[in-house]
Amino acid sequence: MNEDLEFDSEQEEELFEHHRFKADPGQEMIRIDKFLIDRMANTSRNKIQVAAKNGNIYVNGGKVKQNYRVKPGDDIAIVLPYPIRELKLIPQNIPIEIVYEDDHCLVVNKPSNMVVHPGYGNYTGTLVNALVYHIDNLPKPPKDYYGRPGLVHRIDKHTTGLLVIAKTEQALTDLASQFFDRTTERIYHALVWGDLEGSGTISGNIARSQKNRKVMAVYSNNDQGKHAVTHYRVLERFGNVTLVECKLETGRTHQIRVHFQHIGHPLFNDLEYGGNKIIKGITSSSYTKFIQNCFDMLPGQALHAKTLGFKHPLNREYMNFDSNLPLDFSNVLIQWRKYKQH
Repeated sequence: MNEDLEFDSEQEEELFEHHRFKADPGQEMIRIDKFLIDRMANTSRNKIQVAAKNGNIYVNGGKVKQNYRVKPGDDIAIVLPYPIRELKLIPQNIPIEIVYEDDHCLVVNKPSNMVVHPGYGNYTGTLVNALVYHIDNLPKPPKDYYGRPGLVHRIDKHTTGLLVIAKTEQALTDLASQFFDRTTERIYHALVWGDLEGSGTISGNIARSQKNRKVMAVYSNNDQGKHAVTHYRVLERFGNVTLVECKLETGRTHQIRVHFQHIGHPLFNDLEYGGNKIIKGITSSSYTKFIQNCFDMLPGQALHAKTLGFKHPLNREYMNFDSNLPLDFSNVLIQWRKYKQH
């Protein structure tokens, strides 16, 4: 029996494919890597062995090594990076802010208005196009470089901030495992409509909206959608809007954006989730003009992936990166501070 399930990364499309198999009652006891190779015709032996080495193979809920012998009735699962869509990745000399880089991975600070990966309607000008050019033009290719940058997670087009990208097959598999096991740390700053309590937790299953497949929705029925939890705390209050810090316990598509919309506090200037209109405040002409000026400063939702922490895929050293808010986000906060003083 083969059941394919998908697992999310940060706030975009699913990135990893989870294959699950149930060993038959008459299953002979063979090594698990051979068991998986026989059942995953489109996956190379090397990918499966790398997955085993990095602890991405599970039997009955626990991690096993590649020499584990499958027993009848075993529940077997493997987590692999989601296959890259069949698109030609065109190298483009697009400036990117590289925060950290070695032979195994790099961390970038993505600007707003940049799509992460080529797809329908965005075949060029993406972060991946820039990364392919950058890596191809290094003085020497990274050890075990396999021809493309490895996306471990993504953030939305108008969301800014930190992303880690794998440069080798081993790094990609290891980092994928860390995101799947939720051992990474991701902290975001968001400007949301309304005045919130000092801290809180938003829980609610997330799935595609039945009314609009381009956005997500929160469902109370536990049988629908995927479990999602967002923790937040207030950083600064402006009366009609609030700056909050968000810590992700899970990583679902548009998680922060849809969770705050669900509790009646959509992100400021979020075009898809209703934050691009006046939610709080008296709609006088001067206030309306002030809000519109703030909207004009931002290309989209006020959301920044500020902090990123993970273990280095080779030496296992914990690495933590922090970033400043982009200029447009910072300028909007300055305007709100001035408005609050009036």
